[in-house]
Amino acid sequence: MQTKMCTLEKRGNIFILTLTGEGEHRLNPTLLEAILSSLRRVRQEATGSSALITTAHGKFFSNGYDLAWAQSSQERMILMDSLLRSVVNDLLTLPMPTIAAVTGHASAAGFTLALAHDYLLMRSDRGFLYMSELDISLVLPVWFHVILEAKVATPAARRHIVMTAAKLKAEDALRLGVIDSAHSSADETVEAALDLAASLIKRGWDGHVYAQNRKVFLRRVIQAVEDTSQTSTSRL
Repeated sequence: MQTKMCTLEKRGNIFILTLTGEGEHRLNPTLLEAILSSLRRVRQEATGSSALITTAHGKFFSNGYDLAWAQSSQERMILMDSLLRSVVNDLLTLPMPTIAAVTGHASAAGFTLALAHDYLLMRSDRGFLYMSELDISLVLPVWFHVILEAKVATPAARRHIVMTAAKLKAEDALRLGVIDSAHSSADETVEAALDLAASLIKRGWDGHVYAQNRKVFLRRVIQAVEDTSQTSTSRL
């Protein structure tokens, strides 16, 4: 199964969504639409207890919104924001556990995409998690922060991420509770994600019940994602 900018592979009841190529995987409409198309297929083709893994080729998981494409156009920023909200909403309502296998840098909107998964695994030999908005004179979207609040437990850790624009390597991300585990290479990160997916599938959970419980557990996140009253990242 293949889309233009990502591939979707099924191994038993494990779906593997891979952002392909050696580029930065900037979140422009073309890539976001491709991810949405893949997630629709996951939803349609899931049978029984399943799991989704999202990963990427190259040195980047995703380097965030495609700001070069947007060229300071508010309309283009709103479009990217809307499409990423749709991707995140799909992930938050998918009837199965979701795992981000972060094998490269994940910055800004790319970091948010990773956080939208139930589990976040990261390679430790290279790459960082980076909420870069402060460094590039952008204001963090409110809904990004709501996701961060739901996924990162302590105010001190969230302050470090947002208010110092820290570049978190795997060791620091694990210590701060941002990720679930760290692994010594890209291949080992994906293998660990496969092992985790297999163990979750063995639980035999009803996917729709799983999704409904996630909706309750992350209801404030879903409300923030659906609230389009603030729809784009703004210049300071």
